[in-house]
Amino acid sequence: MSARVRRRRAVLLLALALACGGLAASQVSGRVAEVESAVGSPVAVVVAARDIAPGTTLRERDLAVREVPRRFVPPDALGSPADAAGLPLAAPLAGGSYVTTASIGPVGGGEATAAGATPRALRRGERAVEVAVAGGAALSSVASPGSRVDVLVSTEPGTAPGASFLALENVELLELGGGGSEVAAPAGAAGPAAAAEPGTTTNATLRVTVRQAVYLTAAQNFAREVRLLPRPPGDRARSGRTAVSADGL
Repeated sequence: MSARVRRRRAVLLLALALACGGLAASQVSGRVAEVESAVGSPVAVVVAARDIAPGTTLRERDLAVREVPRRFVPPDALGSPADAAGLPLAAPLAGGSYVTTASIGPVGGGEATAAGATPRALRRGERAVEVAVAGGAALSSVASPGSRVDVLVSTEPGTAPGASFLALENVELLELGGGGSEVAAPAGAAGPAAAAEPGTTTNATLRVTVRQAVYLTAAQNFAREVRLLPRPPGDRARSGRTAVSADGL
């Protein structure tokens, strides 16, 4: 075989390899876009770098950052090790577990912030956000500063049916009361909605992360209603991503 033929064959093989590589890259890119459309783009979250015992003061070397599809990220997940460094761990964490606002705090499940106790000052990475919440009259009879609550958001129907979903879990109530107002039934409502007593809203201040504060502010501005669900003292169980749309009723 002449040198010229060998060079021609090498050029053809190189061109074929490049074409195959381009096709494979295109297929991978399309598959990645398909997966991201289903589960969301990757988000940086903080996880435990090792098994950590409750009561441990967290150090940045105890933590790691992983990228997880947005759909699987807990609402109260931390995004930077600096948000948790120097804070005590309230419950044991296995290596690789998410570090959330619910997992840091006083040892023993929150005795220092039980209902009726004086809330602690804000720690690094925390913010206090005030939101107007529905059901203020009933809420004030079962919750007080220091209580742990879940946050339920209900959206207005629009291009999609309205829905109610659990937005945040196990956050601390810092203050309750003030700025309340009456909310009457919608104009023209019939049946139970028209017969119901007007509800009340009240302002609630919650201890949250920056990400959660932005989320709750958007919910207050664009959602129909924000409601708090008080937890029994010591209850830190997770309910998971719970949602009900109007189509599901």
